Parts: sequence; structure tokens; C-alpha cells
Amino acid sequence: MDELVERVDEQDKVLDVVGRSAAVRHGWLHRVASIVCRDPEGRLLVHRRPDGVPRYPGQFNWMLGGAAGVGESYEAAAARELSEELGVRADPRLVFKFRCAGPYLLGVHEVVVTPPTRPDPGEIAWHTWLTEGELAEFVNHEAFIPDARAVFRRYQERQGLPR
Repeated sequence: MDELVERVDEQDKVLDVVGRSAAVRHGWLHRVASIVCRDPEGRLLVHRRPDGVPRYPGQFNWMLGGAAGVGESYEAAAARELSEELGVRADPRLVFKFRCAGPYLLGVHEVVVTPPTRPDPGEIAWHTWLTEGELAEFVNHEAFIPDARAVFRRYQERQGLPR
């Protein structure tokens, strides 16, 4: 069964409830929550997606996340995704929201994660922790998800990080 999402307008007002695959296929705007995970030393989580997944198989990402369900806030979706993908319960903090080319409204959240973690092998094939400088170099890797690269650039600007 297709995951249901809220189709929204540019102001994030709900227009309709649709299947996520239809939203992607037709280019309908919908909500997605992402989570930037830092360890207590401030390093950022980077992971590789499993080879068998339909979206971005074997590619690298620096965020966790997924679509917000019907009636689910960005923050609740981020907390759910963090638990599902990394096995961590926490309350990620919304940092900023913007329209991605996806087409979706992306809520970017942050959370400090204290290991150990329990990554879901269906979502995360491999992971490590990188400094901001190391990640700034790694996002240029050809196997890095293009949307994730664009979000990293925007994150750097928002946080006042050097580029």
C-alpha cells in the first residue's frame, strides 16, 4: 500500500491527501522531514543507503528522514524517522524549512545523538561520523545524493559555516 501524505501549497497549507508515489510522479508539493545528527563531539552522521532500495541505492547521505504522514508535524515525523532509521529516541529541533526541487517542503532538523545507535540495515548500509570540514569535502563525492548536497550548502549558509 502506498504511503499517504498531505499535498500542500507553497505556504504549507494542506490541499489534499494523496499517495506519496503519486505526489512524486506528478510533482505535487508535500512535506518531508530530515534530521542532521551530531555526536557529542559535534561530528555529523554520514551514511550509505543499501543497494536494494528503490531511491538512491548505494548512495551517500548526511541526513536521515522521510515523508511526514497525514496530520503529522515536521517535528513528529523527524522523531519517528530518527527512531525507525537509527534506533534513537529524541526530539529533533527544527532549524529551517524550504522548498526542495524534489518537489517537497523540507523541514531540516538537528539532534545530538549519543551512541550506541541501532541503524536499520534496510535504511543504512554503513555509517560514520565526520567533522564539518570532512563532510564539506565528502559531499562532492559523485555517489552523494544531489538533494543532500544542496541541503548541505544551504545548511552551511544558515549556520554561518565556512564553505
